[in-house]
Amino acid sequence: MEEKIVINHSVGGRSESRNVLNKYYSVQFYVNGMDAAYLFKLRDIPLNGLCILVKEDSPVLKELEVGDILNMGYNPPESPDSPKLLKTQVTSKGAYDYFSGHSLVGLSILEQDRHL
Repeated sequence: MEEKIVINHSVGGRSESRNVLNKYYSVQFYVNGMDAAYLFKLRDIPLNGLCILVKEDSPVLKELEVGDILNMGYNPPESPDSPKLLKTQVTSKGAYDYFSGHSLVGLSILEQDRHL
């Protein structure tokens, strides 16, 4: 039986972030024309909700735009070999003062899709 993810788009995405972080540790995805998959630890940052931290000089940061919708593989902490593919939208992108030289990319899961 496949388990459903409850997504509650409450203020700031906090409920969504907590539910997702209880199930998944990291996210992997491909970006337009790039051969390598990118892997990032998922984070729940106050006022941002679910996001990833990306170096400002990373090619992936230049490719991601707010509003982009990607199929991202979400990796559970106990079995990183079987990611779950979820349609995800980039909701924000901006510098993060706490980690110099990094940006936060906000994510929102739109719907559950399938296993990779």
